[in-house]
Amino acid sequence: MIDYTVIRSRRRTLALEVTRQGTALVRAPLRASDADIARFVDSHRGWLEKHLAARQAYLSAHPEPSAAQADAWRQQAKETLPPLVAHWAQRMGVQPAGITITAARTRFGSCSGKNRLSFSLYLMAYPETAIEYVVVHELAHIRHHDHSPAFYLSLIHISEPTR
Repeated sequence: MIDYTVIRSRRRTLALEVTRQGTALVRAPLRASDADIARFVDSHRGWLEKHLAARQAYLSAHPEPSAAQADAWRQQAKETLPPLVAHWAQRMGVQPAGITITAARTRFGSCSGKNRLSFSLYLMAYPETAIEYVVVHELAHIRHHDHSPAFYLSLIHISEPTR
């Protein structure tokens, strides 16, 4: 038997989800019976077991960093990112309103509507080329505040060598 949590709401259908923490969650209509929910979970047992195992494997391979590690990444981000942003901003002809280092978990970077850039300290766990790509990506949002074809076209032109 797989353990799961049920969240009831004013929805019409049942939905099964594996959370970021690696637990099973069932979203159910208010009137769904416990038996109906159990049958639903049982009918999706294969999918659920596969995805729970994958999530547990991911969590095992990527343990939660210690407070000291997070502090080290924050310091590294404060030292690494401003010069990198300045270099690419000058090359791209854009000027961010400022830079913030956050502990965001679901995104490495963002660009606000006022052109303020935010970067996650967790980005520092990745290779230099990935860090540089995130910086360029967020700077490109100063010109294109979306992911339109024009946004991606601007990234292609940036990667071309300057002559």
